[in-house]
Amino acid sequence: MMNLSEFTPNAPLVLVGCGNMGGALARGWLASGLSADALVIVDRLFEVENLPEARGARVVDSLDALETGLLAKAVLLAVKPQIINDVMPSLSPFINNNTLIISVAAGVTLDQMARGVGADKQCARVMPNTPAAVAAGASGIACSENVSLANMALTKALMEAVGLAVVLENEQQIDAVTATSGSGPAYVFYMVEALAAAGEKLGLSQEGAEALARQTIIGAAKLLEADTGTSAATLRERVTSPKGTTEAALKVLMGEGGMTTLLERATEAAAKRSKELAG
Repeated sequence: MMNLSEFTPNAPLVLVGCGNMGGALARGWLASGLSADALVIVDRLFEVENLPEARGARVVDSLDALETGLLAKAVLLAVKPQIINDVMPSLSPFINNNTLIISVAAGVTLDQMARGVGADKQCARVMPNTPAAVAAGASGIACSENVSLANMALTKALMEAVGLAVVLENEQQIDAVTATSGSGPAYVFYMVEALAAAGEKLGLSQEGAEALARQTIIGAAKLLEADTGTSAATLRERVTSPKGTTEAALKVLMGEGGMTTLLERATEAAAKRSKELAG
C-alpha cells in the first residue's frame, strides 16, 4: 500500500465531513502512517474526544476558515449528498489540477463532481461500506479519465487503510458495488435477525438464539478471512455431510425461490435505486 506519510502540513489531506464514515477513514489513515499535522478536518461538530487519534490535526468549522495559500494534495468529501453541490465550489482556493478530489457521498457522479470543482480536476467516486468503522470495509473506486496513475494509487491506498478496495472498470459498476457490498452489511445483519428468530421458534430463548446466530456469522466470516485461498463454495461443502442436517437445510435455501433468487432480486432493487439517486 502507498505510504500515507507523503502528506505534509504544506500539502495536506483535507477531510470535509467527519461523521461516522469520515471518522472511520481518518482513524484508518492515522493508523496507516498519516501524520496528524498533515490532516485537516473540516466539520463544525467535530470533537477530538470522539477521535483522539486526530490530536494535532487542524480542525476548522468550514472551508472558509482555512488559511489563505493552503494547497491540498487530496480532498475527501464525506458530506451528505444533499449539500455536496454547495460544498464543492468552496474548494476552489485550495485545489489545483494536481489535487485529488474524492467523494464517498452516495449517488454523486463523476460528472456532478466535474461540474462542482471543474472539468479539469482529478476526481474519484468511492462507494465504501460501514465495516470500514472496524477497518474491515469493502470499497469500489471509479476515477475520472484524467486521474493520474499516482492519484489512482493514492485513492486505493486511502481506502485500503480501512479494508479492501477495488478499482472498477467504469463508473457504471458503482451501482453493482452499492448493491453488493455497499448495502451488503444490512443483508448480513438481517440474516442474523432471521436465523435468531428461526432458532427461537424451534424452542431456544430469545437471548440464546441471538447469541448463537451472531457468533455463527462472526465465526463463518473469520473462517473466510483465515482461508482466503478456499472458495466459499468449498467451505460450504466442508460443512455439508451427505444426507445430513446441513444438506437438508441447503435444499431449502438453494431450491426454487431460495436464497440465490432472493439476493438477485434484492441486489437488482438496490442497483436500480442507486441509478435513480444518481439521477
